[in-house]
Amino acid sequence: MKHWVLRMAWEQLLFAHWPVPAAPLQALLQPDLELDTFDGQAWIGVVPFRMTNTAPRFCPVLPGIGSFLELNVRTYVRYQGKPGVWFFSLDATSWLSVRGARLTYYLPYFDASISAEQAGKRIHYRSERTDWRTAAASLDMEYEPTGPPRPAKAGTHDHWLTERYRLYSQTPGGRLVYGEIEHEPWPLQPARAEIHKLDMTAWMGLDLPSVAPILHYAEAISVRAGRPKFAV
Repeated sequence: MKHWVLRMAWEQLLFAHWPVPAAPLQALLQPDLELDTFDGQAWIGVVPFRMTNTAPRFCPVLPGIGSFLELNVRTYVRYQGKPGVWFFSLDATSWLSVRGARLTYYLPYFDASISAEQAGKRIHYRSERTDWRTAAASLDMEYEPTGPPRPAKAGTHDHWLTERYRLYSQTPGGRLVYGEIEHEPWPLQPARAEIHKLDMTAWMGLDLPSVAPILHYAEAISVRAGRPKFAV
């Protein structure tokens, strides 16, 4: 990406995906977007991770600002045939990042109290939303990788779930916005998880099914992001 504006790294990341009915999910999307499905099935993801080395281009990483914990809830969409990610929420521990991302990328970031304790390869991740702008949401889970990393093959479900290089959002007035990102293919590892509490979608009126999620782990990946642009 020639004109990127922001760099970051995503570390100790877990993709947890559940199949969900398409109709109620489509109803929650920005009207210009089409829900993306795989073999006719819609999916919602809950993704906890650690953000590090975050800084604008040509700027150093500042202590206390460039690293924080984040948890997002997402689904997958298309706009004029171009696939991307739609975020229902992004909870984070960085007060500045929450406000900066809301102002620049129009993303639904929320303040949260989050901890990630590591014992060997196992990570105990806890999040409690503290933001006054929306309803409470929480997560308490433990997860770890169970095998070696390898990129997903194009055309597979694993590839469809994870290899996404565009995000969509909307302004307070309802205008569609998109942003491009670039990174190497995900070094995906099989994973296992123990979920103690998960109510990250109840505030949206959406319940996750009582089935085991599809899990992928990634230890670290470096990312560059372009500036946000108006789609319509």
